[in-house]
Amino acid sequence: MKIFVSSVQKEFAAERKALGDYLSGDPLLRRFFETFLFERDIPASDRRPDLVYLEEVRNCDIYIGLFGTEYGWENQNGLSPTHLEYAEATQLGKTRLIFVKGATDEQKHPKMQALIREVGTQLVRRRFQDSADLMPDVYASLVDYLEESGQLNRAPWDARAARKATLDDLDPENIDRFVRRARKARNFPLPVEAEITEVLTHLNLLDDGKPTNAAILLFGKFPQRFTLPSEVKCAHFHGTEVAKPIPSYQVYKGTAFELVDQAIDFVMSKINVSVGTREKSAQAPVTYEIPRDVVAEAIVNAVAHRDYNSNGSVQVMLFTDRLEVWNPGTLPKALTLQDLRQPHSSIPGNPLLAETLYLTKYIERMGTGTRDMIRKCVAAGLPEPEFALTDGFVTTIRRAAGTRSASGRDQVGTKLGLSGDQVQILRKCLKTSAISDLMEIVKRTNRTKFRDQVLKPLLAEEFVEMTIPDKPRSSNQRYQTTHEGRTVLEQLKKEGGRP
Repeated sequence: MKIFVSSVQKEFAAERKALGDYLSGDPLLRRFFETFLFERDIPASDRRPDLVYLEEVRNCDIYIGLFGTEYGWENQNGLSPTHLEYAEATQLGKTRLIFVKGATDEQKHPKMQALIREVGTQLVRRRFQDSADLMPDVYASLVDYLEESGQLNRAPWDARAARKATLDDLDPENIDRFVRRARKARNFPLPVEAEITEVLTHLNLLDDGKPTNAAILLFGKFPQRFTLPSEVKCAHFHGTEVAKPIPSYQVYKGTAFELVDQAIDFVMSKINVSVGTREKSAQAPVTYEIPRDVVAEAIVNAVAHRDYNSNGSVQVMLFTDRLEVWNPGTLPKALTLQDLRQPHSSIPGNPLLAETLYLTKYIERMGTGTRDMIRKCVAAGLPEPEFALTDGFVTTIRRAAGTRSASGRDQVGTKLGLSGDQVQILRKCLKTSAISDLMEIVKRTNRTKFRDQVLKPLLAEEFVEMTIPDKPRSSNQRYQTTHEGRTVLEQLKKEGGRP
């Protein structure tokens, strides 16, 4: 089937190209659709442009109209190409999918405002802000078309209704939190008091009134009840190979936002940190061995773009020389590993999931993440990240050389295998302290997360010890800094990095 994308508005040149790359690169949509783009598919010739695009509208099965601020040049009857295309598609009974840029129309050309009103009396219009909004909306609309026409009996994972799930399985607080963050981050158009179904409909996260898999993973009360493989497994090894016993191993569950946050916290609590001096600020600067943005990009990409039809889980593995983030997925056919190192179109494997992460700035801008990772690693003095296809997709980020001693323990010096919270705990434990006191000083409220992410690594490295080691859960248990922990603090003091 042939898709015609409205042709000649200059303001949509970038969106048309991105849309063409997306539709031709998506493994599902490319099975069904061929896309016509005026500037790409019609070489310079002596044919009149107006005759060409109207002929292509007649030949298409689906007309995608992009309506913006400009109306465009007008013919002798005062009609623009966009208006003529829409009228031709309407007269011929073509399927029309209309996408309007911007939340309001007051600043648009008067004739464009009139055209938008005309369309509104005939069809449902969707609004978008940029390419990141447009792609998932087009994707959802085309999937709906395939299902309604009987050509697709099974929707993609993120657009498919979660089996046995109802709206009661969604947490209203999660949705409220999303709307607040999205309004602040990307000017999300719906108000905080919007109904749950209104938010889900806007995000294309309902399938015949039922929450989709993406809706459950993003906003569910217990997402892994419906999609167990969505959990994220994190492991920390003291060597360069997978080996037992594993010093620290966590399996995280929760919403997509919680999975990403927990996995990032796991890594950041275990990599080396440099604490600077207070020359320019009252607070000593803290620089992590691997930039947080790089760790976050690798993890959010794994959660957003993995294959959720697979029974595998995302794995985050920290070794002494590298961080590996693996997911059960692959690259779209339109992309190669080399493409990830240069400007490329974004073709998300789960566009509805990716859109919601984008709206909350978990994904900063589609198509730029891998290049941002490369740039930030180089700026931090690290080798460029490595991307590979094995039995899934793996991102490898090399750690700074020379941060481990021959015994495998983090060296005490400018770079330490400690987070800022852990340094504060070391100082607090110079006086014997209860776990509640330690949690209060670093403003933690979740005892399990605090124990796993902050306290256990200090105990494993023997920087902190229990006063009652034979009864770890005793109500009288206290913690104190060991001789080795005091050595760490002395070294930090010499370097001027007293946090």
